[in-house]
Amino acid sequence: MGEKPKIAIVANSTWNIFNFRLSLIKTLKAAGFRVIVIAPVDEYIEYLSDSYFTKHIPLRNMRAQSRNPFKDLLLLNELYRIYRREQPDLVLHFTVKPNIYGSIAARMAGIKSVSTVTGLGYAFLNKNLLNNLVRPLYRRAFRKISRVIFHNHDDAKLFLKQRVVRPEQSMVVGGSGVDMGFFAPENKKRNRDKFIFLFAGRLLKDKGIVEFTIASRQLLRLAKRAECWVIGELNDSNPSAISKYQVFNWVSEKAIRYFGHTKDIRKYIRQADVMVLPSYREGLPRAILEAMAMQKPIISTDVAGCRETVEEGVNGLLVPPKDPDALAEAMLQMYQMEEEEVEEMGFQSRELCRRKFDVRIINMRYLELVRKLINLPEDVEEESTRSGVLL
Repeated sequence: MGEKPKIAIVANSTWNIFNFRLSLIKTLKAAGFRVIVIAPVDEYIEYLSDSYFTKHIPLRNMRAQSRNPFKDLLLLNELYRIYRREQPDLVLHFTVKPNIYGSIAARMAGIKSVSTVTGLGYAFLNKNLLNNLVRPLYRRAFRKISRVIFHNHDDAKLFLKQRVVRPEQSMVVGGSGVDMGFFAPENKKRNRDKFIFLFAGRLLKDKGIVEFTIASRQLLRLAKRAECWVIGELNDSNPSAISKYQVFNWVSEKAIRYFGHTKDIRKYIRQADVMVLPSYREGLPRAILEAMAMQKPIISTDVAGCRETVEEGVNGLLVPPKDPDALAEAMLQMYQMEEEEVEEMGFQSRELCRRKFDVRIINMRYLELVRKLINLPEDVEEESTRSGVLL
């Protein structure tokens, strides 16, 4: 048999690769593919220590938050040169700029590519010049692309309605998936002296952190055992970012307890009773999936991405976006439930996660698509299947 097919995975940071793509990389390699990763180098390059035989190509012109068109042209040219040199059989793009400029570069290089729209982000949430520029760029980038994968049905419908993609291009998967073994529930009984609501995510207005804090103030006046915890990094480069001064004020007035950023959220989820994410829009929120896998009830907003994680009254509650009063009411309702009701909601969360969001299911969808698009010879497919370690 000849050389193994080569798959390139492209993202706007090594952080993204480390947190969301390692399982997919392992699945592709176990199935008999060579994998190269193309992303800017950051502290998460440590992933290479455990990801044997994965080649990493640094991206030097990727600036995720930059709006400088000259920088973007440099990125387009850099990606084109890498694709021409490496000649991958297929490129998998993740995050906005790789989706746009990587797709154009791959078409210029005559290489098939797939883009995954993990969420629509600031450009789609806010009506401004950036919003007007991004949509035509997506339309051009996706014009002849092999497939566009979405993390929720709302995003797919929006792109279809605006004719950014065609129906035969579109595909929906349940996010990046979650490792049900790594994010496993804790069996021992919890301390009932506290009832903890946990917010986990970047401290951005679009994530609903302001509404969470307002709701927390209301709740704490009525619920003596309640605590409202926040985990997440401050990100000053994002236009939607909350200032450090504002977070300091919230902590000083005891509206929230802030624990900063963590590389392992499990210890906080274990202590929490309920995960809360009042976001304005998501692709599919990873923090919620991780909490679901760890058997926690969910309170979130009835918006794209979030609504797909909650079956109302079964594993959690949905509230309108940008409505702190409704959020406070839902939190109080959960606080006042019997312990057995809360535990049953948590159990249903894990069951829903197992059915729809298990990373093994997501990886299989990608693997099937990769094989189809590169017309994998039958003998290669049979060999990878015999390995028994696809997922």
